Amino acid sequence: MECNSDCQTYKMKNTPRLDRLSALLEGVAPRVEVSRPEADACAIVGEASARQFLHLYLIAEGTVCLREAREKSRTVETPAIVVCRADAAHVLESVPAEAFRGLLCAKAYLDGPVGKLLFNEFAEPLAVSLAESDASLSHVIQLIASELQTPRCGQPALLDRAGDILFIGLLRHLIAHPKVGGGLFGGLADPRIARALVAMHTAPQSGWTLETLAAEAGMSRTSFANTFRDVMHQTPGKYLSKLRLAIAAQAVQSGRGLKKAASESGYLSPSALSRALSRARSPSLN
Repeated sequence: MECNSDCQTYKMKNTPRLDRLSALLEGVAPRVEVSRPEADACAIVGEASARQFLHLYLIAEGTVCLREAREKSRTVETPAIVVCRADAAHVLESVPAEAFRGLLCAKAYLDGPVGKLLFNEFAEPLAVSLAESDASLSHVIQLIASELQTPRCGQPALLDRAGDILFIGLLRHLIAHPKVGGGLFGGLADPRIARALVAMHTAPQSGWTLETLAAEAGMSRTSFANTFRDVMHQTPGKYLSKLRLAIAAQAVQSGRGLKKAASESGYLSPSALSRALSRARSPSLN
């Protein structure tokens, strides 16, 4: 069964509604900062950065050209959102070469422990056509486009909040229209795999096994393991290990100590967590 277009909930028979994004967003802890290009700007240069954030460009009007590394380029028609990782140098140009019209820029900082897992889903710059987006996202785009064309009282505060809504709307859209290659959005688009992912994101410290995760998904153990691997390109155990390690690593970095970090992330003991962190820091052991 396909994902509901609004990507808010999915209801299986005799089961509670499933919110596929809230637990993920809590772990990602996104922080969206909105900006506008200079009034006469016809190009935006995004230099590569080591920081973990996504460039978001909402193009509500006009046409732009996205130039990537190795001189790759593509033309993007409106309405659309262009997403580029911070570590990917790029240039966004207005076509023709005149001042941008209807362009909103934002940086989505992924500050939470699960941020890297989401960050890695955007390995390549992404141009998302919003021509057939769901009604809620269309309303946000129309509101932003109206504010960009005719600024009114309180515009900065409105656009700041619109940036948060736009980011969540983008994630909903990517779940409703997952790319063919699968990955996290593909997993969340599958109601069965999504239930297991939400369970892991909600309670990573629980003693999850293949059997209990398959039960969450409402599938047999073999069917769940095969489907999860096909969609997510990794086993359930591998994904859970990455999730736990990310949570534990940030807990240790924030000064909560090995014992508390191990308890919060599902490691059996501080020593087990210490060994996992050592392996993660030693490429030769991975």
